[in-house]
Amino acid sequence: MKLIEFDFTYPPNLVAQYPSVQRGKSRLLVAHRKTKELHHTTFDHIADFLEPNDCLVLNDTKVFPARLLGKKETGGKIEIFLLHQLSPPVKKSFPGLTGESNFWFCLHNSVLKKGQKILFQDSQNKSVATIQEILGKEQMIVRFECETSFSDFLKYYGHIPLPPYIERPDEVLDSDRYQTLFAKNSGAVAAPTAGLHWTEELLNGVKKKGIEIAPLTLHVGAGTFLPIRVDEIQDHKMHSEYVEISKTSSEKINEAKRVVAIGTTTVRALESLVQEGKIISGSRWTDLFIYPGYEFQGVDVLQTNFHQPKSSLLVMISAFAGRDFIFRCYEEAIQKNYQLFSYGDTMLIL
Repeated sequence: MKLIEFDFTYPPNLVAQYPSVQRGKSRLLVAHRKTKELHHTTFDHIADFLEPNDCLVLNDTKVFPARLLGKKETGGKIEIFLLHQLSPPVKKSFPGLTGESNFWFCLHNSVLKKGQKILFQDSQNKSVATIQEILGKEQMIVRFECETSFSDFLKYYGHIPLPPYIERPDEVLDSDRYQTLFAKNSGAVAAPTAGLHWTEELLNGVKKKGIEIAPLTLHVGAGTFLPIRVDEIQDHKMHSEYVEISKTSSEKINEAKRVVAIGTTTVRALESLVQEGKIISGSRWTDLFIYPGYEFQGVDVLQTNFHQPKSSLLVMISAFAGRDFIFRCYEEAIQKNYQLFSYGDTMLIL
C-alpha cells in the first residue's frame, strides 16, 4: 500500500497542547468493527463496553527525561534525544568505547562529527558528552562524563520528551500527566498515551466487573515520533524496542475471553510475544511493524488515541480495523471536534 493512503488533514487547533483538566474525563469514540456503528461517550464509561473474563493489558513503562539541551564548544545550542543505554556487550563491539562512563544511543538533528563535544555546564554542574560514533543521519553513540551520578545529571538537565506537535516547553504538570498512573519500569522516551486516561477508580471498577489486569513492559522508543519516509509502507523499518512480560501476566492473558490492549505499544508487545495463539513470557527486542494484511493473534479489542497522518501507529490501527473504517472514524471525530494525538481524546475499537 502507498503511504499517501494514510494521509489526512485536520484543523491545527484540534491538536491537544495540554491534557484534559481531569484524568479520565476525555471523550471516547467507540467503534464497532462488525456493525460499523460509532458511539460517542466519555472515557469514564469505558467499562460499559468491557465484559467479565476480559483481560486488560497495560504497558507499565515509565518515561524518563530523555531530551537534553546542551551547547557546542563554539557556543551554539544543540538538542539530543536519549534512546537507550548501551550494555557492556554492545560496548565491546565498538573499539573506542572503554571505561566506566555512560554510553547511549541518541538521536540528533544537527550536523555533528565523531569526537565532537557537547557541553552541559553552569555554576553548579559541569558535564560533557563526547560523540563516539555517527550512525547515519539521525543516530549516534555518545559517552557522558558527569560530575554527579547519571540519574542526578538527568534530573538536572533532562526534559520530559513531549512530542513535537505539542508546541510548548515541558512544564511541571507534564511530569505527572505525561505519565500513566501505573508507570513502573523506567525506559520510555514517549508515553504509552492510551494509558494516560486511566484512573485508580476506573481500574478498580473493571476489576469489580470480573476483568483481569495484566501489565507488560514495552519501552517506547523514538520510532513513535519518526514519520514513515518511504512511499510503500511495507518498506518501512521500525526502530527496535525492548519488551518484557511476566509468567503471571501471560497466564492471565492466555486464559482470557478477550484481550483488551491499552494502546498501540501494548499491541506491538503482544504480537511480538505471541506464538501459536499464546503469549509466551520472557523478554526480547522487537522491530515488528504491523500494516494492513497482518493477521492478529494476541489482541481482540483496542483502546487507542488518535494518531498523526502517515504514522506507523495509524497504519497499525488500520490493519486492526480496516483503513476505510478508521478513516471514517477520524472524519467523524474531526467533525465533532475531538482533541487529537498524545494529550487528546481516545477511541475503543471493538
